[in-house]
Amino acid sequence: MSLFDSIGSLFNSAAQQGGGQQALVSAALNLVNGHPDGLNGLIQKFQQGGLGDVIQSWVGNGANQPISADQLQNVLGADTVTNLAQQAGVPPEQATGLLAQVLPHLVNAATPAGQLPAAGQINAQSVLGALSGLMGKTSL
Repeated sequence: MSLFDSIGSLFNSAAQQGGGQQALVSAALNLVNGHPDGLNGLIQKFQQGGLGDVIQSWVGNGANQPISADQLQNVLGADTVTNLAQQAGVPPEQATGLLAQVLPHLVNAATPAGQLPAAGQINAQSVLGALSGLMGKTSL
């Protein structure tokens, strides 16, 4: 399954699963925007976790490097993953797997032309619009 299929599946199955995946996307946005210094702080956390090159690829204009669910959990920490999963109403292992697929696209959509947003805050409406545009949808 391609990454775009995974994202499409994420949104298409949201209604079937009580909106859990859609809530996970919202939780991911809250994770970035609620992090000290927003996206800048999340980038620093990835750098400290040895994955600075991965998140920088999401910010840059080139191809996004993949991240595994285990790598993501190691960088974010079990408590953060558990909180995200609870917000989304999905099991933590499902949350990390989906977040590993979605977070690169969220960061990429939030950093057009490789520019970090002002104050590191992601504009949820524009990012969600970009993600739905990738899937040929007009709304989520």
